[in-house]
Amino acid sequence: MSKKLENRVAVITGATSGMALATAKLFVEEGAYVFITGRGQERLDKAIKEISKNVTGVQGDAGNLADLDRLFDIVKKEKDHIDVLFASAGVGELSKPLGSITEKGFDDTFNVNVRGTLFTVQKALPLMKDGGSIILNSSIAGVKGFPGTTVYSASKAAVRSFARTWIAELKGRIRVNVISPGTIDTAIFDGAQELKDEFVSIIPMGRIGQPREIATAALFLASDDSSFVTGIELFVDGGTAQI
Repeated sequence: MSKKLENRVAVITGATSGMALATAKLFVEEGAYVFITGRGQERLDKAIKEISKNVTGVQGDAGNLADLDRLFDIVKKEKDHIDVLFASAGVGELSKPLGSITEKGFDDTFNVNVRGTLFTVQKALPLMKDGGSIILNSSIAGVKGFPGTTVYSASKAAVRSFARTWIAELKGRIRVNVISPGTIDTAIFDGAQELKDEFVSIIPMGRIGQPREIATAALFLASDDSSFVTGIELFVDGGTAQI
C-alpha cells in the first residue's frame, strides 16, 4: 500500500517536542522528508535522533525573520521545494488574567504566534508547489473564553483569521487549513497536575488528548485525503469547543 506522503517535502516549525514532533515522526512514516525547527540545539538534536531518518533540523526561532530566511535557504538548497508546511511554533502564558498582563508577555506571544506564523508562510510561498498544503496551528482558546488567556487566545484567533484570507488570495493553488487542539498531554502540563485535571474535567470525551492524535489530523490535512478541504478549522479537542 502506498504511503500518504510518499516523496513529499514537509517543513514543520517548533517540532522538538509534543504535537509537532509527533507529526514529524508520522510524516516520515508516511514517506515524507521533513525539515524541523526548534530554538534549542540540544532539544533539536534529540528530536532528530527520535525521528531517525529523512529529517533535517534547523535551529531557529519562528519569530526571528533572519532565522526563517536561513531555514528556507536550507530547504531550497537541499530539496528545492515544499509540499507541506505546518506552521506549528507557538508560545503563550495560560495564567495571566487582565490586570497582570505585561508588555513583554504580549510582545513575546504575538511575535511568535502571529508575526512568526505570518512570515513563516510568506517566506515559504516561493517554494510551495501548486497543490500543496499549509497547516496552521491554532487552539480552542481562539474560540473559547478561558480565564487568564487574554493574549494567548487573541493570538490564536488571529491565526485562524489568516486561513480565511489566504484561501481567498491563493485561489485554490495551495490549500490552507487550521488545526485547533484542545487539551493535549504535552510538557506544558509538567508539574501542573491540578491545572491539567481542571482542563480534563471539561472535556466531553473525559480524557486528555495525545500528541499522536494531532499528528493524524495533520496527516489528513497534508495528504490527498483532504484534496477538497480548505479554509477549515479542525478541532481536535474531545468535543470541548463544541459545548
